[in-house]
Amino acid sequence: MRIVLDANVVVAAFAARGLCESVFELCLYSHEILLSEPLLAEARQNLAKKLKLDRQTIADIGRLLRKNGAMLKPAAVAASACRDADDLHVLGLAKAGGADYIITGDGDLLSLKHFGRCRIVTPRQFWSLMHEVK
Repeated sequence: MRIVLDANVVVAAFAARGLCESVFELCLYSHEILLSEPLLAEARQNLAKKLKLDRQTIADIGRLLRKNGAMLKPAAVAASACRDADDLHVLGLAKAGGADYIITGDGDLLSLKHFGRCRIVTPRQFWSLMHEVK
């Protein structure tokens, strides 16, 4: 599956051991992660600001993502697509990459539930979906 990990999920994956870390690893090794420069810039900024990580560690995380993800330019999305204009690049990335899921903790994005054929879910919802008994 093609996955957009919102920057808040990437940051949470490195904040503590737990669900976001598990979701990050599952996506990294079992799915295709879609990336963009705006998403990586937001992740870098928040890794430094919120987690106080040093530049080398942040660079290593960026290299890990780039090595295991697909870099894309976000597609244009109408400003009316979501409440927060800062989230348009996430929707544009999903559109450009034909994402199956956006995984996020952002309430504005989650309120959409879908963007085209892409489902917008929390890390917990994604984890549950991936571990349903078939």
